[in-house]
Amino acid sequence: MFPIALVFIALFAFLPATAAADGLPAVGIDAQPLSAPGGDTEFVTKSGKHATRLIEQARYGGTLRERRLAGTFSMPAVAYDGSPGGISADGRTLVLISPRTRYPRRRTTFALIDARSLRVRGHIGLRGDFSFDAISPNGRLMYLVQYDPRDFGEYAVRAYDIRARRLLAKPIVDPREPDEEMYGVPVTRVTSADGRWAYTLYDSREHPFVHALDTSGRTAACIDLDDVRKAWGATLELRGPRDPGGPRLDVVGRGERILASIDTRSNRVIEPAVAPSKDPEPEDAGMSWLPVAAPIAGLFLLAAALSRRRASRPLAT
Repeated sequence: MFPIALVFIALFAFLPATAAADGLPAVGIDAQPLSAPGGDTEFVTKSGKHATRLIEQARYGGTLRERRLAGTFSMPAVAYDGSPGGISADGRTLVLISPRTRYPRRRTTFALIDARSLRVRGHIGLRGDFSFDAISPNGRLMYLVQYDPRDFGEYAVRAYDIRARRLLAKPIVDPREPDEEMYGVPVTRVTSADGRWAYTLYDSREHPFVHALDTSGRTAACIDLDDVRKAWGATLELRGPRDPGGPRLDVVGRGERILASIDTRSNRVIEPAVAPSKDPEPEDAGMSWLPVAAPIAGLFLLAAALSRRRASRPLAT
């Protein structure tokens, strides 16, 4: 376990100040402010030793209201750039997570909040190490990443039925390749306007990929970006049907270069609809990769030495 801790310490030493890791398999800080799709207010948490302040604020103004919650919770981060998650598209359900203090943790606790009143609806306690991943538009399904206590690279995406209060047994996989091995570091996240699709850009040993999670249909698609060298520092931008080229997801790197485009109807890579700007290093994603190359390389090398994970393998609960 000690080498794993060293790698994470090295990784976070070089992440930007806005980076977050609450919910991810490392000790971190709160995620960026969170708002429902199309919402004009956002939520933040201020955690103390035994209590948490949940604050709703105007995007460009001050505090609108706040509530003190018993226990320590934070806004979930779903990628290492601090991308937040946890609110349903209908604006009614907000999920908070108990901050990580160690890896692995024996129990993970979530707080379910009525986003309209800021009142606690209840708590969910799960035996094992989980992070929050996404929530369905109506707030009935919550998606979690469950980690193997012996190997942080061994994990499975699980669905949790909030109404029935139970973890569904079948892991979420790409039905086109149910046995496809999947490994990577979540770089950034973007969600569709209706809250149904959660697109996460991952960097991995071989090539980056996008994990497209259908939060209503309980399924996913893994989209390999074979022609992209690395994704660290890249962003994701969703284009609507009226944009040139139709509905698509663009992976955007330095200088607004479009590194790859994905047709969101078929979840397949297509040619970029917009010509990229001139760039002497077209493979570079965004921020300079040199400061983070060493710790991330160490992370991948360590994971390679451990047992490899298959996305279809259910973990014990």
